[in-house]
Amino acid sequence: MSAKEMSSSVEAIEVEAEKILKEAQSKTNAILLKANDEAGKILSAKLSADEVKKECEQIIKQAREDADKKVKESKTQASKIKTNIEKKSEKITGRIVSDITGADLK
Repeated sequence: MSAKEMSSSVEAIEVEAEKILKEAQSKTNAILLKANDEAGKILSAKLSADEVKKECEQIIKQAREDADKKVKESKTQASKIKTNIEKKSEKITGRIVSDITGADLK
């Protein structure tokens, strides 16, 4: 092979190598863009998960506050009912004693 043919072959190989290199760079860029897109989605999902966690904590906090309020209201209501029962049972007891003894207890 002559020097001219070798030079021509080397140039052809170099051109082919440059073409392959450009294709590889293009594919690399496409892969990197896709990876960045996926990373963005993952990070967004993480933020969404954090937001969901915060909302869950807020819901739990509100539920506890509501439950505490209802317990307090129930205790107040139970106390009122107990007081009313005591007053009524005093009246009923008085009537029974009055009926049995014939005495008028007022």
